Amino acid sequence: MATTSPNKKNESMENQASNVMEQAKGVAENVKDKAKQTGEFVRDKADQAVSSAGKGMESLASTVRDRGPQEGILGKATAGVADTLDRTGRYLDEEGVSGMVDDLTSMIKNHPLPAILIGVGIGFMLARLTSSTRS
Repeated sequence: MATTSPNKKNESMENQASNVMEQAKGVAENVKDKAKQTGEFVRDKADQAVSSAGKGMESLASTVRDRGPQEGILGKATAGVADTLDRTGRYLDEEGVSGMVDDLTSMIKNHPLPAILIGVGIGFMLARLTSSTRS
């Protein structure tokens, strides 16, 4: 009866462990690739949705200009609303989600204290809206 030496058993176990590690690396790489693809897909869909919303706002601005009063105080208010809708629509259409995120990041870096206060205020309002006990 032939017996395997302890060195050969250790080598066999090391080879198996190495194979398992390689397989795990391959699986992890596949998961990483799928996550990246999914992220890109979601980002593209979000950009399309934001662009569509921007185009809708631009269209609404045109409608407000055409159908709203043209003179007097109401005419000025109508023109202001239409201009704001138009600018916002163009911004959304041109910048998309990534541009908005970049602008938000820049604003937070340039004005950290107001950004923190706004975040705390929004958090407080959300907590009040979602709390189960109302006082």
